[in-house]
Amino acid sequence: MPKMSDREKLADLAAKCRKIAEEIEATRQRMRERYSAIVTALPVETYSEREFREAMGLLVKLDASTAIAALKTAAPRP
Repeated sequence: MPKMSDREKLADLAAKCRKIAEEIEATRQRMRERYSAIVTALPVETYSEREFREAMGLLVKLDASTAIAALKTAAPRP
């Protein structure tokens, strides 16, 4: 196999980089679609848009275990 020139290597790496970026965006979109399906099943109409955005933003900023623990302690007891 002939050795690639630096120009060919750069072009090959740039193509791989574009392909990876496309894969990342496609995966990100699939995740967002999956999570948006969960949200559509929730009674979000009881909250204002500002409250909903703030709550979701705070949950996303926390790691999952911390968010779950905080929600469990705040949830009303049956």
